[in-house]
Amino acid sequence: MRIDYAEISKTIAALTEGETDPVALMATMVCELHHADDRFDWTGFYRVTGPEMLKIGPYQGGHGCLTIPFSRGVCGAAARTGSVQLVADVESFPGHIACSSSTRSEIVLPVYDGAHDLLGVLDIDSDQPGAFTQDDAKGLQHILDDVFGNL
Repeated sequence: MRIDYAEISKTIAALTEGETDPVALMATMVCELHHADDRFDWTGFYRVTGPEMLKIGPYQGGHGCLTIPFSRGVCGAAARTGSVQLVADVESFPGHIACSSSTRSEIVLPVYDGAHDLLGVLDIDSDQPGAFTQDDAKGLQHILDDVFGNL
């Protein structure tokens, strides 16, 4: 099953309408996204909790890393650069952190609030190589902007 970004966007908007707590928004969004696509093996947020530091937030799937510095891994690169990280083969990503041995590809998007402050990153892992595309990046970015852009 492949995600329908237009449909999931409507569902998430309806479920999160009026909510202002970032963790509640993250938890709801992760649940909906994780169950919408067979490629999504691990779906979660890492939150900015200190200078140059991410800490695990709401997620679905196996255990994730508890903390990730901005200087390491795919999640750190997304937080550090403010740009989407679309990684077809995690083994070829310099400094990749293997939180799960089953991860083959990954997409990570920075998450900003309405003031353009970095809240964290959305991390989606797949056990399939080359699982994610630019269409995934666009669809996910649209949802993130809708959900967190008004905080």
